[in-house]
Amino acid sequence: MSPSESPARWHRWAQRCENLLADALRARGNVDARLAQAMAYAALGGGKRMRPLLVYATGTALGADESVLDAPAAAIELIHAYSLVHDDLPAMDDDRLRRGRPTVHVAFDEASAILAGDGLLTLAFELLADAPTAPTTALAMVRTLAKAAGMQGMVAGQAIDLASVGTALDADALRRMHGAKTGALIRAAVALGALAADADAAARAALDDFADALGLAFQIRDDILDVEGDPALTGKTAGKDAASDKPTYPAILGLDASRALLAQLAQRMDGALATLACDTAELAALARFAAARGH
Repeated sequence: MSPSESPARWHRWAQRCENLLADALRARGNVDARLAQAMAYAALGGGKRMRPLLVYATGTALGADESVLDAPAAAIELIHAYSLVHDDLPAMDDDRLRRGRPTVHVAFDEASAILAGDGLLTLAFELLADAPTAPTTALAMVRTLAKAAGMQGMVAGQAIDLASVGTALDADALRRMHGAKTGALIRAAVALGALAADADAAARAALDDFADALGLAFQIRDDILDVEGDPALTGKTAGKDAASDKPTYPAILGLDASRALLAQLAQRMDGALATLACDTAELAALARFAAARGH
């Protein structure tokens, strides 16, 4: 595969997901107009769509048709969008800028942001429940996404993050926090693609090892970008983590050691993908992007 092919396919998958989200948000019927606007503002028109891309890349590598991957791809992006809306709230991270524009509670109001997040969260599971797949597969996908998003995953990670402000976490504790807050949803994206493709247990285990390393790499790169990233590219307030006294990899390990850990994780991802008997070029390319991106 040439270097230009992956971005072109990613763009097509991202646009496919964007269209699915727009259709889902438009087809709900009797929805309050302001709530619908806030939900659309949160979910559409921005972001890397990394998690849907992972669903598509995993599923197609294992032979699944894109149509089977649409529901899980859209569902996991809705969960991600909801998490950003709630994380940005004044009671949480108190961010005013997201994807280069005002956060939802700034553009609308705090109550509308809370309700928009709730709406996106529940819509995700509605889409999965209606997915055109076997009932057992749909149930497995619902369970996988619920565990990743809930008190064993993303919500737990956010709780630890809030409780850790101003405290001295060690590298192991930081890894556990981000394994829940960021890594759980990335692992779920890969798992959803594998479930939709009816992958066997060995393939799912190798893919989970890959996704576990990818989730950590993604977070470390985020932490590095908070220190040295260009706000014009990241769409976020620079230095927000340091200003909030939040534990990050550069703060605990230093920038050089954080970059060295990224390199180790890249090797681990390559090793996990090498065990799979399918074309993993798209997954490998997404791993490289996650570890080296500028936004």
